[in-house]
Amino acid sequence: MKPAIAIVDYGMANLRSVQKAFESRGATAEITADPNRVAEADKIVLPGVGAFQDAIARLRETRLSEVILDRIRAGRPFLGICLGLQMLFTRSHEDGEHAGLDYFAGEVVRFRSSPGLKIPQMGWNTLTLTKPDCPLFRELPPQPSVYFVHSYYPQPTDAGIVAATADYPDAFPCAVWQDNVMATQFHPEKSQAIGLRMLKNFAEL
Repeated sequence: MKPAIAIVDYGMANLRSVQKAFESRGATAEITADPNRVAEADKIVLPGVGAFQDAIARLRETRLSEVILDRIRAGRPFLGICLGLQMLFTRSHEDGEHAGLDYFAGEVVRFRSSPGLKIPQMGWNTLTLTKPDCPLFRELPPQPSVYFVHSYYPQPTDAGIVAATADYPDAFPCAVWQDNVMATQFHPEKSQAIGLRMLKNFAEL
């Protein structure tokens, strides 16, 4: 039987916590490194924790990058989380320059140093929903708080795909949405009721 939701396993992500979060909302999610299982799935989730360079290399080595892009272009609902968002962009500047999947044009950049600013950003922050009609945000309050752990964030070439921003200390894009593709810099699976609502919304697409 094909997976309802495939959580892509490329060897460096908090996979089980994402799976448990979906299961707590009544959704069935399968962790898999098999490109064929990912291709068959009704929906795809690409989570991520770790170094951009290693992660993107692993996706390419295993052909998962090809499958992900093919299924996205076929209209399959897709959710990227943290590093899974960053890899959608043209390139990252983490420890050098590294080519991403280039589904969205744009750069992944580090927070600029600022007095009193801790990098990485680690903890809760409030979202400004620039696209409140994004399917992930259904039934959320106007300024929800979510959990972040990151030093880098995306700068899309097309500002029109930005679905939410947060301030640290300046406003930065932290969620994107275009058609069937949604991605968050924050961690829904660590964001308690707000994050679980987002995952439920994605599962119900």
